[in-house]
Amino acid sequence: MTVNQHVLILGFVCPEPNSSAAGGRMVQLISIFKERGFEVTFASSASDSDYMIDLEALGVSKRSIALNCSSFDVFVKELNPTIVLFDRFMMEEQFGWRVAENCPDAIRVLDTEDLHCLRMARQKAFNENRSFSTYDLLVEDVAKREIASILRCDISLMIAEYEMELLISVFKIDSNVLYYLPLLLEPIQDSTIQNLPLFEERKNFVFIGNFLHEPNWNAVQYLKETIWPLIRKQLPEAILQIYGAYPSQKVLQLHKPSEGFYIMGRANEAQEVVRNARVVLAPLRFGAGIKGKLVEAMQCGTPSVTTTIGAESMCGDLPWNGFIADDAQVFADKSVELYQDKTFWLKAQESGFKIIERRYLQSLFADNFVKHILETQTYLKEHRLNNFLGTLLQHHTLTSTKYMSRWIEEKNK
Repeated sequence: MTVNQHVLILGFVCPEPNSSAAGGRMVQLISIFKERGFEVTFASSASDSDYMIDLEALGVSKRSIALNCSSFDVFVKELNPTIVLFDRFMMEEQFGWRVAENCPDAIRVLDTEDLHCLRMARQKAFNENRSFSTYDLLVEDVAKREIASILRCDISLMIAEYEMELLISVFKIDSNVLYYLPLLLEPIQDSTIQNLPLFEERKNFVFIGNFLHEPNWNAVQYLKETIWPLIRKQLPEAILQIYGAYPSQKVLQLHKPSEGFYIMGRANEAQEVVRNARVVLAPLRFGAGIKGKLVEAMQCGTPSVTTTIGAESMCGDLPWNGFIADDAQVFADKSVELYQDKTFWLKAQESGFKIIERRYLQSLFADNFVKHILETQTYLKEHRLNNFLGTLLQHHTLTSTKYMSRWIEEKNK
C-alpha cells in the first residue's frame, strides 16, 4: 500500500538542521517517509540558503513554487500527491485551498512545529510585564488564523503535549484531528556515551540557538544583563559562549571577553560545541514547543539549567537533566552548583539519557504515525464529515482566500 504513496512537503523555508530544531524536525519527517518507500517532493517559495541540507542526497525531489500564482495549480495537479504536508500554518493558508481544489483526495497534514499563537501570546504578556493566561490566546489574531488552519487539515502534528491539551480544552478542537509526534531521535549507543568527554575534560557554560527566533534573543539579553553577573560573582573566571545562526549587530555588540561573555556566532558543528561544554544555559522566558537545544544537550550528555517554559512538555514525569528555575538568583545558584559538583552533574547527565530513551526515540513513534496516516486515508470521507467545522472553514476559504489570491495574482500581472 505504501509503494504508491507520494508525499508533497510544502516548506516554509528550506531545512537547515544545523541552524534550528525546525530544520532538524523536517529532516526527521522526510526520513520517516523515505525509509518506508514513499516518494517525497519538497517544494518551497523560499530562496535557497548556504546552510540548507542537500535534499537530493536524501532522495527527495526539490521544486520551487510561487506565491499567489496559478502555476502551483498546474504543478500540484500534475504531481498528484497522495499526502500533502504543510510546514507550519502559514503554508496551509497560502496553498491549502489550492491543494483542496486540485487534489481533493490527498490527505492534508499540518506540521505545527510549535503553537505559534501560544508563543506570541506569551511574548506579548511578557512585554507587558504581566502573567500569561489562556485568555491571551483567545484574543490573539494569530490564534484565529492558526486554529482555522488546524481545523481545515485532516491531521495536525503536535510536538508538545501541553499544546494538545490547550487546543482541546481552550479551543475545543476535536482530538481526532490532532496527533502527538515529538522530535524523533536515534538511540544513544553505549559506545557513544563511553566516548563522550568526561566532567573533568569539559569547561565553560554555553548557550546555543537561532537568533531569528525571538525567545533566543531575549534569553541572551537576560543572560547578559541579569544571570551571568550573578554566576560570575561566584565563579569569577567562568566563561559563557553564545552560539547561534544569524546573529545581528545588536547580538554581536554583547561580546565582552573581559566579562567572560563571548558571542561566537554560528557553530560549524553544534554537537561538538555542546559535547565539550560542561553546562548548557537556557533561561527562556517565553516560547512554545519542544526546545531543540535542550534535546541536543541531552544527546551530548551535557546537563542544562532552564526555566519552566524551557522544559515544558519535555520530560514528562522523569527528572530533568539538570535544574529548572524561574528566579534569576536560583537559576544562577543552580548553574554554579551543576558546574562544580561532579556527583550532581553525572546524575543530571544520566537523567538526560533516560528522557531521550523513553520519550524521543523514533522507534516509539514512526510506525504508528505512518499507520495513522494510512488509516485516515482509508476513511478520509468519514473523517472529514466528522470534522464539520473544518469542512465549513474550507468552504469559506475557497470563497474568500481563493479570490484574494486571484486578485493579487492579477494585480501582479
